[in-house]
Amino acid sequence: MQNNIFSGLFVGQNLLTLKEVDSTNNFLKTLLSNSKPVPEGTVIMAESQFAGRGQQNNQWHAEPGKNLTFSVLLKPSFLSISAQFDLTRAISLSVYDALCPLLGDGLKIKWPNDIYYGDKKLGGMLIENILQGSQIKSAIVGIGINVNQDNFPPDAGKATSIKQILHKDYQLRDILAEICNNIEAHYLSLKAGKLNLVRETYLNRLYWYNQQKRFRANGTEFEGTISGVKDNGLLVVSHNNTESTFNLKEIEFLNH
Repeated sequence: MQNNIFSGLFVGQNLLTLKEVDSTNNFLKTLLSNSKPVPEGTVIMAESQFAGRGQQNNQWHAEPGKNLTFSVLLKPSFLSISAQFDLTRAISLSVYDALCPLLGDGLKIKWPNDIYYGDKKLGGMLIENILQGSQIKSAIVGIGINVNQDNFPPDAGKATSIKQILHKDYQLRDILAEICNNIEAHYLSLKAGKLNLVRETYLNRLYWYNQQKRFRANGTEFEGTISGVKDNGLLVVSHNNTESTFNLKEIEFLNH
């Protein structure tokens, strides 16, 4: 289904909108396992997603029809498995760049791949890579952004939405098109080998980068400063004149 709001070459040119689905990532995975080839850049968008997942199987709360829940198929066979995190960086930057004209300086990327406004979570992503040998055969990029939702259940944690920040409703399709156009641009940057640019930009957009903050790791609270992100995606935190690296779920940001 062609849709002229997508100005890119391939991301979003093949768009499928579903009324309801367990998760757009699962739907896309099933589609891929069927024999018919699925073109790169295919986007699956759901009005309602009843089993949306975040990292580590965290539930994603979304009111039907009010938020963006979608998945994009990419085929980054040009990236080595050791460079998987560069795709995470590129997608995080794509969402950031799409929303920045609306939201400005309050917007940050919280390591590894959440989108924050101030100290609240606006969205996140879950990238599932399908590997073949030493290559990434395909990547299913699931993205959830809170757009027009007013209220969040108490167990949603520190969530916010574009509407809560700007006090008006936005067209989901317009924001989707912006994100897709940015995904294409950053993806093509990766493909052109501009890894250093992607890594540097990601670091400069990072929530709490170069700021003294409180963290918890191994049951211990400490003050430290995010000083970098390794090529493989590990977070580097400086504290007590030493540098420690952390994987996902090994460190907690204490922003209360």
